[in-house]
Amino acid sequence: MSTATTTDTGQTTSRRTTTPPTTTPATQTERSAANRLRSTMAAVRLAFTWLGVRKTLAPEQRTTAARAFQADRELLSATKLILDTKHPSFRNVARVRSEASGYWRTETLPFPEPGVRLLPQNKLAGFDARMSQFRQELLDAARELSGQYEQIKSEARRRLGSLFNAGDYPTTLDGLFDLEVSYPPIEPPHYLIALNPGVFDAEQARVRERFESAVELAEQAFAGELQKLVTHLAERLTGLQDGQPKVFRDTAISNFTEFFDRFRRLNVRSNPELDALVDQARQVITGIEPQQLRDSVRLRAMVANDFTRIEQAVGDLLVDRPRRNIIRRGQTGAGA
Repeated sequence: MSTATTTDTGQTTSRRTTTPPTTTPATQTERSAANRLRSTMAAVRLAFTWLGVRKTLAPEQRTTAARAFQADRELLSATKLILDTKHPSFRNVARVRSEASGYWRTETLPFPEPGVRLLPQNKLAGFDARMSQFRQELLDAARELSGQYEQIKSEARRRLGSLFNAGDYPTTLDGLFDLEVSYPPIEPPHYLIALNPGVFDAEQARVRERFESAVELAEQAFAGELQKLVTHLAERLTGLQDGQPKVFRDTAISNFTEFFDRFRRLNVRSNPELDALVDQARQVITGIEPQQLRDSVRLRAMVANDFTRIEQAVGDLLVDRPRRNIIRRGQTGAGA
């Protein structure tokens, strides 16, 4: 068992251009964004209790496997799958876990602490209610899996042959599939002020640096997602495949809508250049239906051309980012 912390029609489309914003000094803008995160966000951790379904082969089994390849057993690593993860009951518990993890990531921002992300405080009640629903779905799915457990073990015995070991299997699955949501404190405790003001100040500085890192992580995550979206659609809209325009799914368009909504809700407003690029992408795609792009060669070319420019600009932004971080951290240290 292990616990893990854990997409030409004759119509005309108006096209607008965005004037690049005046660049604000990185230190001032990003510190303001970090302070904003610190005052409006809550830390949230998602952890799963999960039955491990892979086991390392016993030494004698590794010896047998090594002999088949005339290999040194000590240099061989081998595992076996003790349960069929493609079984419908197991796939159901895995689906709930995936959906819960996806929801957690979609509704939050990254934070430089393993297993912790940042949730807007005004969304906490709705988030907690939805995660409670996921937990109940997971428990229900685990109960269904328990009903199939003996059959699945019997099938594993047949398929694993001599590799089957009854000791690999718990007698029951009760309590082996669960999720837990917690809201850990990330601010230094106030009792440190009385105990040791110096330690309290050091902890304040550490938390402040973590939120500044959170701003950088949020920028990188949004920029990376934007680049992936525009690159994918631009690639689908250009060139031919077997003499025909390349095929793309409707989700290549609808995914932009989801991204824009998430960016609006969670944007930390720390990077005017990124804000401008997201706005440009929104202007390019707003009002365009997938079928229009399939029907109009001219529209495909226009959108692809715009997205190629945005892709290059986002790439420049991501490449330039580490240099800006070094400058910002140097200035922060000098002013401390």
